[in-house]
Amino acid sequence: MTEEEKMLTGKLYNPMDEGLVIKRNRANDLCDEYNRIPSKDRETQYLVLRQLFDKKINNVVIEPTFYCDYGTNISIDNNFYANHNLVILDASKVTIGKNVFMGPNCGIYTTMHPLNKDERNEGLVYSKPITIKDDVWIGGNVVILPGVTIGSNVVVGAGSVVTKDVPDNVVVVGNPARILKENK
Repeated sequence: MTEEEKMLTGKLYNPMDEGLVIKRNRANDLCDEYNRIPSKDRETQYLVLRQLFDKKINNVVIEPTFYCDYGTNISIDNNFYANHNLVILDASKVTIGKNVFMGPNCGIYTTMHPLNKDERNEGLVYSKPITIKDDVWIGGNVVILPGVTIGSNVVVGAGSVVTKDVPDNVVVVGNPARILKENK
């Protein structure tokens, strides 16, 4: 099994594997290119995002600066907006539904470090996928941790750290994020 196959199946893997480094370098170069494009030049931004995500995107606006690990593990549906300083660590699949909006300084992190010091000191990591369903608003400075699914019609309050799954139709806030109330 390759290191990339291990990565995509949630097993411990070595992120310094040559093939993975090459793919991250490609994503870094495309993110750097994207972040230098003037905001008014949405057409050129789309062209770079299409290369980065390796798929067609529709009505996607990501304000610079934006960084991701690979890009090819990110799937974004129609009508997505992210304010400045979005970071997506996509060692696992990141699936974002339609009508999702994010405030500034948000992080979506699929990568985890082992609790076992020997594995950690070897540089091994693992990852878990993240899903954000339709019609979600995510406030500024929110962190979404590995393995989380955020349901439809959810509001995540600014500054929250989402550590576990969030059901549909709720507002969550805090660190760790907890349900504050229903969202109708």
